[in-house]
Amino acid sequence: MSNWVGAVNMHPDWGTDPTYGIPYVVVDGNQAMVNVNLGAYGDESDPGPMPVPANAPVEGGSSSTGDRHVLVLDNNNCFLYEMYNASVNSDGSWNADSTAVWDLLGNEQRPYTWTSADAAGLPIFPGLVRYDEVAAGKIQHAFRFTLPHTRAAFTPPASHLAANSSDPTAPPMGMRLRLKSSYDISGFSSNVQTILTAMKKYGLILADNGSALYVTGVSDSRWSTELDQLKTVPSSAFEVLQISPVYTNSSYPTGSAPTISSFTASATHVSSGGSVTLSWSASNAMYKIVSPGAGAVRDTKVTVKPTATTTYTLYATNQYGRTSATVTVNVP
Repeated sequence: MSNWVGAVNMHPDWGTDPTYGIPYVVVDGNQAMVNVNLGAYGDESDPGPMPVPANAPVEGGSSSTGDRHVLVLDNNNCFLYEMYNASVNSDGSWNADSTAVWDLLGNEQRPYTWTSADAAGLPIFPGLVRYDEVAAGKIQHAFRFTLPHTRAAFTPPASHLAANSSDPTAPPMGMRLRLKSSYDISGFSSNVQTILTAMKKYGLILADNGSALYVTGVSDSRWSTELDQLKTVPSSAFEVLQISPVYTNSSYPTGSAPTISSFTASATHVSSGGSVTLSWSASNAMYKIVSPGAGAVRDTKVTVKPTATTTYTLYATNQYGRTSATVTVNVP
């Protein structure tokens, strides 16, 4: 650890100020789906539509020039939507340089070498320190953290690298730290002990390049100054878990992308606003998206109501890649 970060202490990168940390919003199944215009990393992103409210909180605030993450949790359909460098348009649609949809009912991962809304190809929301979990007295997951330098490699659960160092001994994305079991936490407040206990059991996962040993959470007015206690934990209190396997962009697991054997429409000519059922058969997919009009789906069919001639695309994705198929519905 000392070789990578030096003699620094851990830093909780959240608090009561909403411009710190990474916020999120929870929506239900009635939230309107909106288009998302993809930017720099569109070829590694998930297309919309997505249920993102026009007033969804943006990391750093609406005028931020930082990473501008937007996280949306659909608690009815159990999908997590995450965007990087996101901004809302006047019509309610969004722009984003990268997007990722996460099926919370499965053990999903991005295709190898693909990014997500985070540099390591990981979901952001599950790695955040959140007040409600701390108040409940138990946290059952690892935390997201950053280091200044990473090499051109990644280790599971990461799927993507974002190297800013040519040093072959620099850490890969996805590296996991753990607070040493011998580190005495008895002198900390009960809330801080809850956080540190999770760090002993689940650890920290390197998710992005950034400041040394910055841990990410969600700002909340209920946090108190006791978070400052975390700033006294030195880097020497952490240990690095075994880093294996390690992949690069030229050496990573390969396999079969999903197979789409059919993608059809119940009618290929309808009047404006008429109902059409899109049906498909796909295998070996971790998650599926129908775009435009539907978004993330689990079933084998969905109803759409086109108001103009529309070509619908079914995207089926797993850890080895993405397969797509199209069908066009004509509206006179």
